[in-house]
Amino acid sequence: MMMRNIFNLGIKELRGLLRDPMLVLLIVYAFSLQIYTGTHALPETLNNAPIAIVDEDQSPLSQRIDSAFRPPYFVTPNLITITEMDERMDAGLDTFALDIPPNFQRDLLANKNPTIQLNIDATRMSQAFSGNSYIQLILNSEVSEYLTRNREVSQLPVDLVLRSRFNPSLNKSWFGSITNIITSVTMLSIILTGAALIREREHGTVEHLLVMPVTPTEIMLAKIWSMGLVVLVAASFALFVVVEGLLQVPIQGSTVIFLGGTALFLFATTSMGIFLATVAGSMPQFGILLILVLLPLQVLSGAMTPRESMPDIIQNIMLLAPNTHFVILAQAVLFRGAPLSAVWPQLLALFVIAIVLFYLALLRFRRFLR
Repeated sequence: MMMRNIFNLGIKELRGLLRDPMLVLLIVYAFSLQIYTGTHALPETLNNAPIAIVDEDQSPLSQRIDSAFRPPYFVTPNLITITEMDERMDAGLDTFALDIPPNFQRDLLANKNPTIQLNIDATRMSQAFSGNSYIQLILNSEVSEYLTRNREVSQLPVDLVLRSRFNPSLNKSWFGSITNIITSVTMLSIILTGAALIREREHGTVEHLLVMPVTPTEIMLAKIWSMGLVVLVAASFALFVVVEGLLQVPIQGSTVIFLGGTALFLFATTSMGIFLATVAGSMPQFGILLILVLLPLQVLSGAMTPRESMPDIIQNIMLLAPNTHFVILAQAVLFRGAPLSAVWPQLLALFVIAIVLFYLALLRFRRFLR
């Protein structure tokens, strides 16, 4: 009887989800278009940065510098006057504005150490941070080649041989696609279970459940398996169709281990969604709680920045969060092809955290029903 009740209640949750077109649209978008666009929008490398050049020297060297800025790192430079520079920067037309002063070539040949002014729109942080280094490297290379009449390559006393493992081409889409799947799994699992419970409260169907011969445990397990199954199927579609098929990202390890870890992770996050829904009194309050919970989970779990760069106290605290162990497992399996013997501590941690969260959510859910 218990298994039948859990199954039938879960089917009811699936039918309720299908009658909510906005949630269905959110699931489709989160595991398809959002992963594709988010992967191609990562600002880790400089790409088509707008730059303008004020050439007050009009010398062969300044023209050589003008021609050095080309796609894909920069767009073709706009040659402007000194009076246009501030106006274009204020309007946001240029991220970089390079001012080559008069007599730059003559002073350089005379060893007078002339300077070039570089104005940067720092509100575009990703381009401003990396573009500054790119521009300095280009300027130094062009000036050095002009003075020495050849492009010298500095010889170091030690040869450094670089070998990029797991991502030889340093393709940012490989990392971004998996990170976006983790983000979508976390977000949707919490939202779907929490919204299902709040929807029943708003529609008055909670009272119907109270007069039925079902227990709070059965009601919770029904919501967990139904909403978890939806997210698991959507994550599988995103992994095999969007990531492997559309984005051409090679998966190194076992997808069975990854999906098994995803199931344990969903058990934890769906329990967390029910807990938050019992705390919130309405859907707007639930949305505010999501902001307070999801942002720290995503930022501090290691999905965006390495955990090693965080303070020790933050690393230790985040070991209590399921996201931390899921990120470690996903990156180890999908990127490095880690076997089960290497990731079993993360699977065990996810199982323990899921049991604890389920117990806390069940206590809160029983109080909620009373």
